[in-house]
This record gives sequence, structure tokens and C-alpha cells, in this order.
Amino acid sequence: MSYKAPLDDMLFDIRHLAGIDEIAKLPGFEEAGFETAQAVLEECAKFNEGVIAPLNVAGDRNPSAWKAGKVTTTPGFKEAFAQYAQGGWQGLQHPVEVGGQGLPKIIGAACGEMINSANLSFALCPLLTDGAIEALLTAGSDELKATYLEKLVSGEWTGTMNLTEPQAGSDLSLVRTRAEPKPDGSYRIFGTKIYITYGDHDMAANIVHLTLARVSGAPEGVKGISLFVVPKFMVGRDGAVGERNDVECVSIEHKLGIKASPTAVLQFGDGTAASNVGGTGPGAVGYLVGQENRGLEYMFIMMNAARYAVGVQGIAIAERAYQKAVGYAKDRVQSRPVDGSVQGSAPIIHHPDVRRMLMTMRAYTEGCRAMATVAAAAYDASHHHPDAEVRKQNQAFYEFMVPLIKGFSTEMSLEVTSLGVQVHGGMGFIEETGAAQYYRDARILTIYEGTTAIQANDLVGRKTARDGGRTAMAIAGQIEQTETALAKSTSVAAGAVLKRLAAARKAYLDVVGFIATSSKTSPNAIFAGSVPYLMLAGNLMAGWQLARSLLVAQDFIAKGVDVPFMQAKIATAQFYAEHILSKVPGLRDSVVEGADSVMALPIDAF
Repeated sequence: MSYKAPLDDMLFDIRHLAGIDEIAKLPGFEEAGFETAQAVLEECAKFNEGVIAPLNVAGDRNPSAWKAGKVTTTPGFKEAFAQYAQGGWQGLQHPVEVGGQGLPKIIGAACGEMINSANLSFALCPLLTDGAIEALLTAGSDELKATYLEKLVSGEWTGTMNLTEPQAGSDLSLVRTRAEPKPDGSYRIFGTKIYITYGDHDMAANIVHLTLARVSGAPEGVKGISLFVVPKFMVGRDGAVGERNDVECVSIEHKLGIKASPTAVLQFGDGTAASNVGGTGPGAVGYLVGQENRGLEYMFIMMNAARYAVGVQGIAIAERAYQKAVGYAKDRVQSRPVDGSVQGSAPIIHHPDVRRMLMTMRAYTEGCRAMATVAAAAYDASHHHPDAEVRKQNQAFYEFMVPLIKGFSTEMSLEVTSLGVQVHGGMGFIEETGAAQYYRDARILTIYEGTTAIQANDLVGRKTARDGGRTAMAIAGQIEQTETALAKSTSVAAGAVLKRLAAARKAYLDVVGFIATSSKTSPNAIFAGSVPYLMLAGNLMAGWQLARSLLVAQDFIAKGVDVPFMQAKIATAQFYAEHILSKVPGLRDSVVEGADSVMALPIDAF
């Protein structure tokens, strides 16, 4: 089944939950109202449905290949990326001053979902480039910006993020790549980086590696890490690509999923580039971003942008798996319905448990999409609202939501893509159907850009304990306002959602209070429940947004507007409340009461 962008649901969220017409009142976004969003999304859907999605299966079956230091991408990728760049999609939400379109994140996020649904492996290249652009916009010198930004924003060049080393995964204090300063202000970079997404490829004229390294004599630990721009090809004063820099792709990984995305091992400064005509010789030439020893701070700019984007990837792959499962369930004839509604065998979508699986897939996906869209609107307000206090409040909300969007949306994508295989039955285990690819591709999402546990640690430490739970409790106050609105409705659906939403909010407040009061005295107890807390909070936030969507839908039905779509929104919200949001109180018990059993076994007993 081919991919069809869920435009109706995206536009509903953008307009009625995220309030794009309010965003369009902010300075810089005056032309970015609902009509603009609709036009951009419709064009984006055409491109991804027609150009990018057809390459998805080909990328899985004929992935990127490495030979003699060069990577060749899946046939068709290079041409598709040229169309992507020519269409201006890379610069969608980047500033006009550097060649972008300056559109708000709520539009960019929806377009990001589409490209990731169409082809997750392909979409990783522009995703990493977005992170490089953000880092340079924030910390790059005027010279670095002038040299690299417009080419990155246009898609003529691409960017990478180089953190991980063989001995330094999540613990970046162990980074050993070194940087030696030179009299001309440049540095020579020496070291090995692994797991570098699109670290080498044939789709762009140059690759700009944002690389963490230690300057000679820097302090140990994370305080001694600096960030550098290391181009694959040197750039002349006229902006033209020149000689090859001393950075080589020495291999690419063979992976469970996202096979078309080349995951490279990069060697900086082994001298092999000197064998190329005009090569720079030993030591990769790098240029400092910002100040020495502040590299991790700058890299977090890239990481936060990437973490939100990976959360969107989870939503995207879940949507694709859902569409595939619905198509199969409508076609696959097997067994007589238990209610006798069809004489003889019928399509499996008639069976209650298949409907339960499909509704679970749909509800998770729509809930997480709504959560991510509302967070994107907060990001836009935090950067553009003229009132400093409003900016501060929106920034706090957005930062609280990022680990939830990344952690919860990617964890849910594993459940949704697994259910997609289950709906297909035995055929789901057969590669020919394509259902298994979504399951395999989704598996990396809970790991890269910070595992679920790292997101949970961030949620516990930086986002909850640090301010004594104030931000978390303020959000609970907003949820309570939605409960008040639900209580005014006489519908059965609203009553069901109200019951589960109120119970979930109370469970959430119990956990927030537990963390705020125990983080210093019982750190093991707090962090033993960090992932359950993340799953609880993400579940609640998604359920809250679906509760809000129910209220909007009821108003439209009362007016007789778009009734079938709105009825589906109400049914999905009620299902989420009764089958997914209902899990929250149990998670509360695991966090507040279950910490001791996590640490009960001595290490030798494992």
C-alpha cells in the first residue's frame, strides 16, 4: 500500500490545538497562517507521496554501499535529494536571511513527519543537516556562517553530528578526538568517530561535519570538549569546493533497519587524504565553533533539535505502519465474524481484536502527533513572542515536552509497528509484505539521539527535580482546565475521557511530588522509576491533547461541520482514554512504590 499523508489530522492539530492563527500574529510569522500551512502541507504531501515514498522498499533491499572509501546511496536517492533541495524543503523553517523560508516549527514538524513516513532512511540526511544549521546559527562566527549556512540551508551541502567514539557512547566525558591549534586560527583534528549518520554519501557536493574534540591541554571530562566544523572538502574564499580534507569514511555499518541510511565510521587525520590529488595531508582541518571548551553546550543545540525530530520519526513510522495494517485488514478474508454480521468468511477488520489493534495504532499515533504539534507551537512562541514572560513560559513547556516527545513517541512506535506485523499474521513475518521493515526501522528510534533512559534522566533531573516540580505542576493545572471543560459536556465520550484524564493527572502529580521530595535523599529510587515516569507523563500529555480534540470535535458536530471526521476524533479520544490512558495509575504505583524491588537483587545474583 502506498503512503498517503494524513493531511486532515495534521491540519486539525495545527489549527485547533496548536493555534496557528495566533502564531501568525507573532513578529516574523505574519504570512504563516492556516492558509499558508495548508498550501505548504499539500505540496509537501505530493512530493513525498510521489517521489520519496516509492524509494522506501528499494532502500531496504538495496541499501547504501561502501567501497574504497566512498559511499554510494540507493539508486534514485541522489536524484530525489536534488529535487528535495530544489524544492526548498531543507530551508523550510530556517531564517530568510540565510536563504530559508522562515516558516514556524508547527509547519516544519508536519512536513518532517511526512518525509519520515515516506522514507525514514532518506529523511535522516536532512534531519542531521537541520541540526548542523541550528548549531551554526547559534554559536558560529560570522565567517563560518557566511561560508557554510546558505549552502546547508539550500541543500547543496549536508551536515552531520560527530559525537560518538568507540569508548565514548552516552558518556561524552570519554571523548578522545584531539584538536591541535594552528597559527592561522584553524585546528588539526585527529580521532575516530562512529555511528555517523550520512557521514559519507554521493547526494551532495560537500558534507559539513560538526565534530566534538579536545584542544590540547583542555580540562578532562565534559568541560574540556570543543566543537569544530570539519568539511569533507575544503572551501575556498569564493565559496567553491576545493581539495579533499583529511577525513575518511573507513566503513559503514550493517544494520537491523534504516539500511539505506549510511552509518559511517569516520577517521579524522590518518593522512590518507594526502594520497588524493591536492589532499590536505595529515590532520583534518577544522574550525572552532564559538569558544573552546563549550562544545557540549553547542552540541546540545543540535541534540535538542534532533531529539524532537526523532520523536516525530516515531509518529511518522507509526502512521505508515497503521496505514499498511488498515489496508491489509480490509483485504484479508479470514473467518466468520463472531456477531454473524457477514455470512461466511469476511475481511479481518470485522473481528473485534483486529479492530482493537488498529484503534490502538491509530490512537497512539494521533495522540503523539497532537502532543508534538502543540509543543512546536510553544517553541515558536518561545522564540517570537514579544512578551519576555510569555517566551519564558513557552520555553519551559517546550523543554519539558522534548524528552516526552522523543521518549514516549519512539517507544510507542515500537508497539505500533509490532502490532502492524501482528495484524498481518504470518504474512507480517514475511519481508515481501513490507510490514516488517517498519518494525525494523523503528527499533533504532529509542536508541539514537539519547536512549529512552537518557530522556527519562533528563525529565527527572533537569525538567522535574531541578525546579521542584513547578513546571510539571503548572502543566497539570492546564490539564485540570480541560477537565473542567469536559465536565460541562453531557456526552458519554466526554464523561469517559474526563474520568481517565482526572485519574491520570492525579497519578502524575503523585509522581512529580515523589521526585521533588526524594531526588536528593533517594536517587536510586527516583531513577529506578525514571522511564515509567516518562511513559506516564508522555501518555498523559498525548491523552490530554486528544481530550482537547474531543471538545473541538463536539463543537463542530453541533454545527453540522465535517461530521464523519469529527466523530472519528471523538471515538479515537474515547478509545485512548479507556485503553491507553487507563494505564497511567499502574505506572504511578511502579514509580512510587516499586523502586526497592528494582535494586533488590545483588549484582552477583544476575
